[in-house]
Amino acid sequence: MMKSIHVAAAALVMSLAAGSLAQAQSGPTAQEQMACRSDAGKFCAEHIGKPPQMNACLKANKANLSEACRKVVESRGG
Repeated sequence: MMKSIHVAAAALVMSLAAGSLAQAQSGPTAQEQMACRSDAGKFCAEHIGKPPQMNACLKANKANLSEACRKVVESRGG
């Protein structure tokens, strides 16, 4: 009985971790895109259409971003 509880708890932890990872790797929501649209064009225009490069550029420019976009970048690990 105790072994099955430990197995179930381990499975739950693994599924939560996988869900967090999937959320972090998913693309930005429409709301997040709107929050960063102006900043992306201003600081990272050459990376439009290239999500990994855009993310890196926004992170690199975090100090210069609008408050709304900075919050998006920070919520996504930047």
